[in-house]
Amino acid sequence: MTCNHTIHKHHHHLGWDNTIEPVLSVAPGQTIAVETIDASGGQLHANATLEDLTALDFDKVNPVTGPIHVDGAEPGDAVAITFDAFHASGWGWTANIPGFGLLADDFPDAALHVWTYDTGLSKPALFSPMGQVALKPFVGTIGLALAEKGLHSVVPPRRVGGNLDIRDNCRGSTLYLPVEVAGGLLSLGDTHAAQGDGEICGTAIESPMTVEITVDLVKNANFAFPRLETGGPVTNHIDGHGYRVTTGIGPDLMQSARDAVRQMIDWICATAKVSPVDAYMLCSVSGDLRISEIVDMPNWVVSFYFPKSVLG
Repeated sequence: MTCNHTIHKHHHHLGWDNTIEPVLSVAPGQTIAVETIDASGGQLHANATLEDLTALDFDKVNPVTGPIHVDGAEPGDAVAITFDAFHASGWGWTANIPGFGLLADDFPDAALHVWTYDTGLSKPALFSPMGQVALKPFVGTIGLALAEKGLHSVVPPRRVGGNLDIRDNCRGSTLYLPVEVAGGLLSLGDTHAAQGDGEICGTAIESPMTVEITVDLVKNANFAFPRLETGGPVTNHIDGHGYRVTTGIGPDLMQSARDAVRQMIDWICATAKVSPVDAYMLCSVSGDLRISEIVDMPNWVVSFYFPKSVLG
């Protein structure tokens, strides 16, 4: 499609702040091509090494392109963003960053995998020494400005959006974000080529892309939190070969999530020539954490689904 507007990646910022001047104003219904930077803020690249990862300046991570003023948006409304297309760069990275991720205590050492993948998105991305991951590009971080003054970190998600990491913010889906300030002030970034539900090691296939969106407005929506509508099934790109499933059971959902993932890493390492940290990163980009049961007190069941197609 031909978009009404284009925003280049140099129009980016590193926090939510309602005093940042918008780089563009759009009328509801207009389309925008938004160029993004990867989550490292351009510090990692297609030839990056472990040394580049360990030298990361975390004050530069998770840049978002924008902000975009939406004409007529007022507090109480919702900005609707439909994801129309993703133009992929063909490269990305996944990392285990010390101190970050669901199993940070289990994996204290840095690890990096740089991916090369098909820009047409029709083939899985290959992982070395083995494994392949089906691609499903989406926007990891997308949000509006907060009413509260000052600069707010991009890292945690909030009621106005932010670092949501919902993999179904993909082509054909529409995301609704509650408006807290006039114009909404929409920004987005942190695009991913693939990710499992939970993003357990803290990174997906982090990959710069250009995203085409349609921006609309729902007056007087009064949504408490973001909402999402998908354009169809959400996992049919990897379901064909079935899944391996492990569980964690107990009174603490976080502990049960850790237990479920640990069991899967053990299973993968016992049956494939994959190191534990590689299994961890593969789980992050392709496996799904699910709350299977949360009513039979005092113990809840968290399951981890890993597609069989990843290991062939």
